[in-house]
Order: sequence, then structure tokens, then C-alpha cells
Amino acid sequence: MSDEPRPARRRVGAALRGLVTGARWLAARPPVPLALLAALLFAITWPTMNVTHRVPGSLQPLLALMSVAPVLVLAVRQSPFVAWAVSGVGSLVWLVIPTIADWPMPWPVTHFLVLLLTVLVVAMYARWAEIAATTAITAVLFLVVMRPELKPWALGVLIIVAFGLLVRWLVLSRRQLAQQEEDAEVERARRAVLEERSRIARELHDVVAHRVSMVVVQAQSAPYRVEDVSPGAREEFASIESSARQALTEVRGVLGVLRQEDSPSETAPQPGIEDLPDLLESARAAGLDLTWSLDLPAEHCPPGTGLVLHRILQEALANASRHAPGAAVEVTLDERAGEADLEVRSAKGVRPPSTSDAGGGHGIPGMRARAEAVGGHLHAGASPDGDFVVHAVVPLADRPRASA
Repeated sequence: MSDEPRPARRRVGAALRGLVTGARWLAARPPVPLALLAALLFAITWPTMNVTHRVPGSLQPLLALMSVAPVLVLAVRQSPFVAWAVSGVGSLVWLVIPTIADWPMPWPVTHFLVLLLTVLVVAMYARWAEIAATTAITAVLFLVVMRPELKPWALGVLIIVAFGLLVRWLVLSRRQLAQQEEDAEVERARRAVLEERSRIARELHDVVAHRVSMVVVQAQSAPYRVEDVSPGAREEFASIESSARQALTEVRGVLGVLRQEDSPSETAPQPGIEDLPDLLESARAAGLDLTWSLDLPAEHCPPGTGLVLHRILQEALANASRHAPGAAVEVTLDERAGEADLEVRSAKGVRPPSTSDAGGGHGIPGMRARAEAVGGHLHAGASPDGDFVVHAVVPLADRPRASA
């Protein structure tokens, strides 16, 4: 037996594809094709109405225009029910015009076809009440005015309406299918984003959180594992443990945001300018020779700018402790002309910097990017007297991009 589809099946498939294509064309209801159709019907109706009706020559163009007017209504107003109503009124007008004795219906062929076309379009696009009224009135009209041999056209109206409803259902089902496919694609993209966020969270946990946890454990157990630990060393270990725990808390907060897209985060709010004294006290407790002057009221600084200033100062203090250990660090924060002016000045180190720092050198570019994100700028480099200065100026205007 051949694997090729049978001819009948191919014809049915082609007919369905043509039906859907025609439904799409009718759904658009382009004015130009409908106007061309009206012109063609007008050109046919005018010279042929004398074959079926006794019409004076002066009325022929007017009656031809009346017959094709519903098509023009579809082209201009795109209202199927109004078009059917216009065709129905024209049908009543044709009832008073005498017909040739052998003609079995009171209308010319073109008017009859236009009336059936409006019934079909009403079934496809109108409201349900309009569909019911159109079907009932047209069927009764056919039963009343047509000759007995043509009265079955009342049943034909029901068949045309059923066909229009079928096309309507096909079009709506295809639209719903397309919408479902679009929703499924959006959901797949969303799942891909969530999976990538989870993967990043796992990588951060494995690479960062684990290492920081080990630092906490080692700093906490060092006074018990190492003999003859002085009180100052114990305080140093306690400070290391506290800083590592805080870093671990922030890392876990980031992991929570990455893993949970819609659920509320249980982490603390982002730090701002009101948290700068705690940051400075923590750095001094860690052994940094630090002095500061903060002259920027918290109420003058929006949250986004406060977060940027906090992160810049945090990175600058970390750089000072790594690259200039034992050096005096001076921090000043002022408000000048609607801008926050932050300066972190580090003197030359009094002991050699640690060689165990394996940082990637992204601190200064990161600080500069944060300042530029809120419309400010940052400069970092050696001053003429040999000190290292980080100087950031950011506007105090609230900009939503800052929190990013």
C-alpha cells in the first residue's frame, strides 16, 4: 500500500487551508478589495437587471448602487450588521418593482448574492443577538416572498450561518493556539532565566560562601588551636570573624535574591549613608588607623546614592588595608552644591603590603562604575605628597538606576 496521502485527503487538507486563508483575509476586511468587488458587482447589476425586472433606464444606476451598497458599508464602516440591514432594506425596495414573468425571485441575482454574503459575514463577526436576528428575519423573508420552488433557501440561510460560525470558531481557535504557543515560549524563556539564576547561585555558593565560611571557622577556632595567643591577637581574630560573618550574610542575601524571583527576600535592607559610621567603626576595630568627618545629613541623600557611597567607601577602605597596611587613613564626606563629595586619603604604609592578596584588580573600576551609574565621577591615584587618594563626586538627585 502506498505511503502517499490519498487524493481525497489531499483535497480536504487543501480546502481547509484555503478556508483558513480566506478567513484571515475576511478578518482583515481590507477596504480596497471590497471596493473593487462593489465596482465589479455594480458593473454586472446595471446592464443585467432588465433581464429580470422591468426597470426604467433612469433608475437602473440608482438600483444597481443600492444592491452593492452593503459591500461599500463593509469597506467603509466594517459593520456586518449594518451592511445586512442596508441589504434588507434594498430587498424590500425590490419587492415593489415588477419582475419578468419567468423570474422565480423578487431580486436580481447580484442583490441576492450580496444579501447572502452579508448573512455570512454577520455570522462570522457580529454579536450573538445580531446573528440571531439576521438569521430569523432573512429566513422568514425567504419563506414569505419566494416562490415554492425556492423556499428551501430559508434552510440555506441556516446552512450559511452554520458555515460562518464554523469559520469563526476555526479563526478563534487558531488565535487561541497562537496565544498559547506565545505564552509557552515566554514561560520557557522564564524557566531558562530561573535555571541560569539558580546555576549562578550554586556557583557563588560553592566558590564564595564556602570559602568565607571557612574563614569564619578558622578565625573562631584560632585562639583555641594556637598556643600563647595574646589578647590583641584574640581581638584581631574576633574582628576577622565578625567581618567574615557580615560578608557571608551579604553573600547569602545575594544568593536568596538569585534563587527566588517572586518571593520576598528575608535579607536586611541595602546599606546607605546612615550605615557609614558602623562601617568606619568596624574598619577601625579591624586595626585600620582611621579618622573621619561626615558632614552629609542622611535626609539629603537618596537611598540609591547612599548605597553607592557606602560601596565606594567599603572598597576604598579594603584597598587601603591591603595595599597600605598600617598607614593612616582619613575619610571626609561633605555636601557641596547639591553633590556628595567623598575623599579617602591613605598615607604611605608603615610596613610592607601583604603578598598573599590574590585580588583581580577590579576594585577601582568597580568604584568608578558605581559613581558613573548615578551620574557622578571618581578619580583614584597618588597625590603630589605621595598619599593615595580616592575622590568621588556624585549628585544627590534621586536616580532609579543607582540601586542597580
